[in-house]
Amino acid sequence: MHARKYRLTATVAALAAAAAVLTLSPAAQAARDGAAPSAADAADGSGGWQPVPDRTVDLQILALNDLHGALEPPSGSGGQLIHEHEDGTTETLTAGGVEYLATGLREARRGHERSVTVAAGDLVGATPLLSGLFHDEPTIEALNALEMDVAGVGNHEFDEGWEELVRLQEGGCHPVDGCYAQGREFTGADFPYLAANVVDEDTGEPILEPYTVRRLNGVRVGFIGVTLEGTADIVTRAGIEGLEFRDEVETINRYTAELADQGVHAVIALVHEGGYPEADAYNADCDAAGGGLSGPITDIAARTDARVDALVTGHTHQPYVCTLPDPSGRDRLVTSAASNGRLFTELNMRYDRLTRDIVRTSVEGTNRVVDREQERAPDLTELIAYWNGLAAPVANEPIGWISEDIEGRGAGTPEFPLGDLIADAQLAHARELDPDADLALMNPGGVRADLVFDASGDEGDGVVTYGEGFTVQPFSNTVNILDLTGEQLLAVLTEQVSGPNEAAPKILQPSAGLAYTLDLTRAGADRVVAGSVTVNGEPLDPAATYRVAVNSFLAGGGDGFPTLAEGTDPVVGNDDMAVLAAYLTANSSAGAPLAAPPADRITVVE
Repeated sequence: MHARKYRLTATVAALAAAAAVLTLSPAAQAARDGAAPSAADAADGSGGWQPVPDRTVDLQILALNDLHGALEPPSGSGGQLIHEHEDGTTETLTAGGVEYLATGLREARRGHERSVTVAAGDLVGATPLLSGLFHDEPTIEALNALEMDVAGVGNHEFDEGWEELVRLQEGGCHPVDGCYAQGREFTGADFPYLAANVVDEDTGEPILEPYTVRRLNGVRVGFIGVTLEGTADIVTRAGIEGLEFRDEVETINRYTAELADQGVHAVIALVHEGGYPEADAYNADCDAAGGGLSGPITDIAARTDARVDALVTGHTHQPYVCTLPDPSGRDRLVTSAASNGRLFTELNMRYDRLTRDIVRTSVEGTNRVVDREQERAPDLTELIAYWNGLAAPVANEPIGWISEDIEGRGAGTPEFPLGDLIADAQLAHARELDPDADLALMNPGGVRADLVFDASGDEGDGVVTYGEGFTVQPFSNTVNILDLTGEQLLAVLTEQVSGPNEAAPKILQPSAGLAYTLDLTRAGADRVVAGSVTVNGEPLDPAATYRVAVNSFLAGGGDGFPTLAEGTDPVVGNDDMAVLAAYLTANSSAGAPLAAPPADRITVVE
């Protein structure tokens, strides 16, 4: 395993300055600085004194999360935001694209002497073809150009395994595909990836740095990066063999204390776990009546050391800037900038040079739209053009035709049209391998985008290119077939809404032939109405054996479906993207394009 840590060394001058402060009594310090003691400030590690204006300086933090290699402007729902006007009406905006993101970040930094750009995971992985075809080297190069300073890892950073993540950090040609152009070697990330709670099972040491300290003209700020503890349940196990994902809060608190021992009291946590705001608009007031935040991040925030000054979060792809209490009861900002580079969060605050801490009451945050009306950054345009030139022979190949948008998760319903289409494609492939295959199930998180009718380039409206298909199915899973008893199949369906999926259900997308009722007025496993399940028009028989097609990620029990890992008599089929492409080609043409499936296989009771 690869393990490195930042270690701070104090200069003689810094030690002398600290000693000078320590020789004064609290009363003398207060008298000298014109400050009054504050028990609340003492509780959060700020030294117990209200700051004097002339000893504080401005600090800016610009934050991203869940970029997922969206270098070009994302299409469909993945490129949209809901904007709320003062009168309560809303409109839909289109946003995103790193050419615009670069412009927005550079404009935001103007006039700020102390600015840091950070990210909370999933910058790579589940990426469009432009990045995914080249193992996300284009995205790392784009982030270097964006002047990313520090990033925490997310679960998708492990899509190709932890060793590939280390290569993205350190550089070098891909071990299989090599370098993509003669004389042009990948140099890796210019910024540190932080993985404080991802450790070697044998040594207990993080595989990458757990934290880093940025020094900004006399200001020192520590950043700790963690991914969700449940990462092992949502990535392919082969890529994380030998790793342990530890509790987020225990890890953050441990390294907050370590930073404090080194005199670093300004601390920001980069947490790849998130929440769900009550309102849909990116600019809704999270703290107003009717607002608020739910989900895993609320518990994390409630238990994270009060000395942490803000939490930059991700994973849920939601936009929010919310105030949550820390363990001492003081307000603390928790932020997320949606996904796909549609937003970035701007946090502005004051740093007290005496206490060497952030003044908590000064912290303000705003989510900024990466609108497409601003000028594009020429260097990012050039970078995209370079990689597009290499990808074009593959990306622009037509693989099918559609008559309308076919929505994925953007449909906003438990079952969505594109999920059904993908499940049908996998069932068709399974029946080529085994005519007795009964049904297919597709995990919703594996559907990464919509299929959009409007042309993305010069291919023409309604044409689905390989690049667009890859954006929908980027994981290179295989389509596997396995045997489940009827009792096990029912258990799989209940796992959608119980166990680890109870708080945030993961509704598997069904192929034709499977139908049942999902009653959302009930709780837990009871939401799946057992007597309603039918397979090919017949009631589910608990004692019968059913041949079920799923992708290899689900077949290993991923996404909280352990019963699928109990399937027997497995057969491994083709790559899921190849399966989707073959299905579209076989079932559509320019003269007979595919319409969106009606998504009526699950009867939902609200």
